[in-house]
Amino acid sequence: MAYTCEICDKEGKLGSSQKHQRGVAGKRWKKRAQATPRSFKPNLQRVTLRISGDVRKMRICTKCLKRIKKFGSVRNYSNVAVV
Repeated sequence: MAYTCEICDKEGKLGSSQKHQRGVAGKRWKKRAQATPRSFKPNLQRVTLRISGDVRKMRICTKCLKRIKKFGSVRNYSNVAVV
C-alpha cells in the first residue's frame, strides 16, 4: 500500500535539503554545503471512521482528520465521524 492519504490522495514529494550559512557577514567564508536529496512525506494517521453507517479503518492525513472533526465531512465523504 502506497504512502498516500485515502481521502485527498496527498503523496510524498522529493526535494533537496540545504544547509543555512552565514556567508561573509561573519567576516569569514564558509563553503556552501551540497544540496542533498530528501523526501517530504504527509503526516498520515491510521483512524477508524464511520462513513454513512459503515466502519472502516483508513490512513488519512492530519489535514483531512482536522476537517472531519470540525465539519463532519470532507470531499465526497459526507456524514463522517471518528470512532
